[in-house]
Amino acid sequence: MPRALEGLLVVALEQAVAAPLCSSRMADAGARVIKIERAEGDFARGYDRLVKGGSAYFVWLNRGKESLVLDIKQPDDAALLHRILARADVFIQNLLPGAAARAGFGSADLRRKHPRMITVDISGYGDEGPYAEMKAYDLLVQAETGLSDVTGSPEAPGRVGVSVCDIAAGLYAYNAVLEALLVRGRTGEGSALAVSLFDGMADWMTVPLLQYQYGGKAPKRMGMNHPTVSPYGIYRTGDGGGVVISIQNEREWARFRDQVMGRPDLAGDARFDDNPARVANRPALDAVMAEAFKPLTRDQLIDRLNKAQIAYGALNGVAELMRHPQLRRVPVETVHGIVDLVAPPARVAGAAPEFGRVPEIGEHTDKIRREFAA
Repeated sequence: MPRALEGLLVVALEQAVAAPLCSSRMADAGARVIKIERAEGDFARGYDRLVKGGSAYFVWLNRGKESLVLDIKQPDDAALLHRILARADVFIQNLLPGAAARAGFGSADLRRKHPRMITVDISGYGDEGPYAEMKAYDLLVQAETGLSDVTGSPEAPGRVGVSVCDIAAGLYAYNAVLEALLVRGRTGEGSALAVSLFDGMADWMTVPLLQYQYGGKAPKRMGMNHPTVSPYGIYRTGDGGGVVISIQNEREWARFRDQVMGRPDLAGDARFDDNPARVANRPALDAVMAEAFKPLTRDQLIDRLNKAQIAYGALNGVAELMRHPQLRRVPVETVHGIVDLVAPPARVAGAAPEFGRVPEIGEHTDKIRREFAA
């Protein structure tokens, strides 16, 4: 089966996470992606050496690309990049604010020269406003957008444990490129796209923002508890295991109360009559649940939850994720050997995912220079 983006040429002047995520998904879909790197390479190559000598981030985000080392401040290399861009369908960049334009590769100039081109500028805060020139990294944007303030325990804000701001921006950029390709298919015209880490995470923060704007208060940090539903959080069993339990309606509460906790005597207890009452009396309910679960192991509690058809999630670590029966993996070739990566979330009936290898620094430089020689 042909892949959706076969025949497209994507040029990515990129580093770190957000832009490489966007271009990697295009490579997965069949596009040819030429990744422009400095002589020392994308600095994400050096984040760690844990994946058979390679970086976890780089291996994840750069499969199926060609690596071309250029110094775009040098006239000959800049001229080569311009020749490549003359054939490109998409140009993605996430350099420091203004750096691409100063080097002669600003989206406005490129769009004038190449009306069919789709340009994608990924930045921290966008190209307008008082924060436009600020450096932005994932945790900084988590803090700026208020995400950290609604994450963590009541005692302190917390960091989301993966690079959510980068990931959101990269996926929003990929979505925007696909839409722009559809528009170009109808009109023949490309588009100038801009995505920022701040805008991506601000969209994810819409519900807390609306609650504050129209309700007068933001959700409190609750750790592993839901601020407006109870019980909905992590509960411990006698063996120290953790299970996240979610009750969404009164029918579920009745089954949970009677079949899981073994406390039918709580029927009619005004403290737990409905969700607002349970939220208001969360400490008392937590105490009742702790007492009920103390004699149980995690497996025994999970067995009761399954039989009562109550929604739950085991509190797993990364080690448990690695062995999870639902986890799908795909092999990807790197210079250090075959690595098992998480399979793409979307499944296409009748098609198996295909991935190219993760390139070494400048692995394709000579080939590409010959191909695009003046």
